[in-house]
Amino acid sequence: MKISIVFPSVMYREGPEGVAKLIQAFEEIGFDEMDMFDHVVMGYPTATRRAPFYTPQMPIMEAMTVLSFAAAITNTIRLGTGVLVLPQRQVTLVAKQASSIDTLSAGRLRLGVGIGWQESEYQALGEDFNTRGRRFAEGIQLMRSCWRDEHINFAGRYYHLDEIAMEPKPPQRAEIPIWIGGTKEPQLKRVAALGDGWMAMTAPGDPPLKENLARMRELLVAEGRDPATFPMQMSLSPDALDREKRKRFYGEPGLMLERTAELRELGFSHVAMDCVPIFQKGYRSVDDMIDYLREIYMTLKPELRD
Repeated sequence: MKISIVFPSVMYREGPEGVAKLIQAFEEIGFDEMDMFDHVVMGYPTATRRAPFYTPQMPIMEAMTVLSFAAAITNTIRLGTGVLVLPQRQVTLVAKQASSIDTLSAGRLRLGVGIGWQESEYQALGEDFNTRGRRFAEGIQLMRSCWRDEHINFAGRYYHLDEIAMEPKPPQRAEIPIWIGGTKEPQLKRVAALGDGWMAMTAPGDPPLKENLARMRELLVAEGRDPATFPMQMSLSPDALDREKRKRFYGEPGLMLERTAELRELGFSHVAMDCVPIFQKGYRSVDDMIDYLREIYMTLKPELRD
């Protein structure tokens, strides 16, 4: 089982030196991947808009920029997004950014993508929220064409490229892994049809995890894909635990070990750990967080064997 760690943008407060120290510690401790959360802006609640899931002033650094920074100061840890909201961005530009990060990291990029939920963010970026699902599938096909083809010719409903070149090609070529996030039926169908992996999660109103997992496997079989070898990642989330354990979860590595073992037993090949709840537990300096992450990793290590 592999473990990804989600970079906490709040650590920008310790400056570039602190950010670099934390990222390099992720690699030194032994984490398999560093993922970046993606939001460009966050909308305030208004008379016609509900409050977002997060406080609007939550600090979130731009995902692809931070991955470029990380590529320059690391050697082995994989770098990814978890997840990038693809349809709210210019897809051809995302393909170029991904190709460049893959080049500068010597082939260490994993691109996690999703459709997002925040209409105000789409509006701020000048993209259509209502067509995001339809444009998503087409965008994935376009990116793979950009990474693979010398002469890029793409005639979709939403994206059109006529005799275009994009160089240099990334080291992984069109094999840059594209993992898709989501838990609703249309999103699960996109994972099975288009994804190189599934980034699962739990959200209010979702079916139980075991039901979603069973449905994911059904859809993979229908697409002629083997569920036993299809990579799947689940957030190391305490949502499925009772209320008392949820409060204690990020303060007790033993509970994280139990959850990791449960997810491994369910068939997940990867788990992802968010650092923000650890920050909220009181590990607010880079040094304190590094020390605690090392303790967590050593606790989880028995479940992280190949």
